[in-house]
Amino acid sequence: MKLAIDAMGGDNAPHEIVKGTVAAAFRYSDLQLLLIGEEARIRPLLGETIPSNIEVVPAAEVIAADDEPVKAVRRKKDASLTVAARLVKEGRADGFVSAGNTGALMAAGLLIIGRIEGVERPALASVWPTFDGKGVLVLDVGANMDADPQHLLQYAKMGNLYATHVLAVDHPRIGLLSVGAEPGKGNRLAKDAYPLFANGNFRFVGNVEARDILSGVCDVVVCDGFVGNVMLKLVEGVGLGMFDALKDVFMANPLSKMAALALKPGLRQFKRKFDYAEYGGAPLLGVNGVCIKAHGSSNARAFEMAIHQGRQFLLHDVLRLIRSGVREVE
Repeated sequence: MKLAIDAMGGDNAPHEIVKGTVAAAFRYSDLQLLLIGEEARIRPLLGETIPSNIEVVPAAEVIAADDEPVKAVRRKKDASLTVAARLVKEGRADGFVSAGNTGALMAAGLLIIGRIEGVERPALASVWPTFDGKGVLVLDVGANMDADPQHLLQYAKMGNLYATHVLAVDHPRIGLLSVGAEPGKGNRLAKDAYPLFANGNFRFVGNVEARDILSGVCDVVVCDGFVGNVMLKLVEGVGLGMFDALKDVFMANPLSKMAALALKPGLRQFKRKFDYAEYGGAPLLGVNGVCIKAHGSSNARAFEMAIHQGRQFLLHDVLRLIRSGVREVE
């Protein structure tokens, strides 16, 4: 199994990306990892003992966070991200992982690698932490701003397969995001999608409301990309703000500092449960190759877990399963 790694993408590239890749290389001897980027910056970070399953592939350009995605993918032919996608297209890698520009990753997935036949719209899937510690897969979180009921049905099929084989969830519970649990609630999209889901060959648990998602009411939540992206950013913002607010409360006076000291082990455990680093990356489901989007601010651990997700994707041959699943829907 071979994964191409965009060493130059993300806020902490290349040092944290290289560090996470090295950790994954030592952890998984069955993976060949191609570190793509500026060789002069990558080589010193590898140190003297380079794992035998890491290869450096030079790439002279970088797609920046503020680059216009489609233009960047078309014009920057020697960028680390576009080289990674091209290796997948040419069969020299089975997939790629990047913490870089999200739009560029999606553009590379569509324009260079291409969609799986029968998939109308790929979906970006993201694993969110839940209060029970199990996590929930949410899709689409931004690949496509608009969707029709058939698109949502395909998202559900792909999410079901991914949760089963990559996240190791037995018979995943699939929920359709809406404003109420009753079948008749929601906008036209939700109402029209409901009967399709009810007749789907997966475990549909009905409509779910946003307030219940983090409580673990289902294993997969399906929605259009506009709503999913808004929810994603809200959850990220609340999470960051919550920990900052708690810190302010506990540091307010000597008494609260003593309380914080006593609660420190529990708070650390709580924070770890909601740490994005433990949940890996977001796969772009529906493209004809493994594309994993790691968090833009990934540290080494987060990137290692994104590589882990890519490996699980390959181990369980999820691409073949999605191809078969899409044909069943048609």
